[in-house]
Amino acid sequence: MGQDSIRAAIAPVREKIIQHPLYHEMQRMEDIRSFMQYHIFAVWDFMSLLKSLQRKLTCTNLPWVPVGSAATRFLINEIVTGEESDIDPDGKRVSHFELYLDAMKQVGADTSVMENALLSLQKGVALTDIFNTFPPAAKAFVQHTFDLIENAPIHVQAAVFTFGREDLIPDMFVALVNDLDKQFPGQISLFKYYLERHIEVDGDHHSHLGMEMVEELCGTDTLKWEEAASACREALEQRNALWTGILEEIRATAIIS
Repeated sequence: MGQDSIRAAIAPVREKIIQHPLYHEMQRMEDIRSFMQYHIFAVWDFMSLLKSLQRKLTCTNLPWVPVGSAATRFLINEIVTGEESDIDPDGKRVSHFELYLDAMKQVGADTSVMENALLSLQKGVALTDIFNTFPPAAKAFVQHTFDLIENAPIHVQAAVFTFGREDLIPDMFVALVNDLDKQFPGQISLFKYYLERHIEVDGDHHSHLGMEMVEELCGTDTLKWEEAASACREALEQRNALWTGILEEIRATAIIS
């Protein structure tokens, strides 16, 4: 058992996501806006899953005590640094989530649901109430992630983070965004930059760090590898369902317009 067993388990659903009809139907700026208005919730709960890993694999309480192995601490802290404090096109420090919000504002996408959710969190509103304000497909996706955060063992969370949330946006989607950026100069450049950083940092450096982390946590325990593979497969099924929800929204918008 090992990484190959996870890759084999997720291969069929991963292919469904890569071949999803969503990409072919995203031809208008309105489609990009619709996509981003759903996908922002996946960007946010990705950050939440990341912080769950950091809390469990390092010491975030006082007084400090060493937790786990130094190797695992390094791996998760390295990923957190990149995700929470990357650079924007001007070289200023920004989290990938905040960069995505800026990209949404640039294309004229509605950020109010996500921003109101953040305000509600600061006021202590219950997560279940906040989730009820999300679009149904996004709500189901986020609920699944937070169920993992609250209930899944750490090796499962690490595997889902690494194999279930790795970059799955195929080349055709990146090419589409590049084409739209040329058609609408200056209107979609931040989203293009976000995708480039996502592929460069998350899809390369962070994915390798994540794989090392899963190896550290699962070791030679066959059951842990089986649990990790099953959870990754389910996480990707949830992503496929989210993509389908976005596609339905795009089609409905196209009919209305």
